[in-house]
Amino acid sequence: MTKSTIIYALSDSIGETAEMIARATASQFEADSFEIVRIPYIKTAEQIEKIIEEATHRKSVICHTLVNVELREALFLQAERSGISAIDVMGPMIHALQNVSGLVPRLKPGLIHKLDEDYFKRVEAVEFAVKYDDGKNPWGLLKADVVLVGVSRTSKTPLSMYLAHKKIKVANVPMVPEVAPPEQLFKVPTERIIGLIIDPEKLNGIRAERLTSMGLDPDSCYADVQRITQEVEYAKSIMEQLKCPIIDVSNKAIEETANRIMDIICNNPAADQGFCEMHVQ
Repeated sequence: MTKSTIIYALSDSIGETAEMIARATASQFEADSFEIVRIPYIKTAEQIEKIIEEATHRKSVICHTLVNVELREALFLQAERSGISAIDVMGPMIHALQNVSGLVPRLKPGLIHKLDEDYFKRVEAVEFAVKYDDGKNPWGLLKADVVLVGVSRTSKTPLSMYLAHKKIKVANVPMVPEVAPPEQLFKVPTERIIGLIIDPEKLNGIRAERLTSMGLDPDSCYADVQRITQEVEYAKSIMEQLKCPIIDVSNKAIEETANRIMDIICNNPAADQGFCEMHVQ
């Protein structure tokens, strides 16, 4: 069967939702019976008038996701006058939610795509944190929004993931006396680096507990207080070279440290204010 009916999918945003619904509906009929024409970014009643004029020359149906009240009314009136069916895909749902919740809809086009964009940025940041965790690839340091440095078990990885869920790309580098920091670390702007330190006694307990949970000897060198003190002092010396701010995480929750990190970064005169406005809520 040749295509005989046009479904116009109209929107004051990009029109993906209207087109998807049109295709889902058309799939319930014989294949290739319908032609779907997506028309996005409708801004004026004049555009609607031209579409209606075109639609009158063929068998047509209009479905739309217009959220602008004036545009919805213009489409309803012109379609009714021309005898063309115009289905408001979002309107009834908006009204139902408004009535039940008592909330006022924003009626702003494209919000779902803003949500999608936020989601993908969050996923990208999480993938970044995983890829550049624990100094795996030092080249990632130059791409990071924030670089965390500190000895083992100072919450570098949990902090990286927590900040990633706020769409912040974080890389972290462990400080080990026997291993020199990557040269890329010293090329990262100071305002993007945060040093993490912890009380040696506190870290001793954390590491001993970690070793026990893994079935290992809690008295090993990894949990030795003298060794830990050496590591912390070494880490401090590197942080002094980097001239980066330092946070003592001894008695801080992840959320508290993360908020402190953002405060430090965004209160720095050299900070990217656009970045701060985007991520500080």
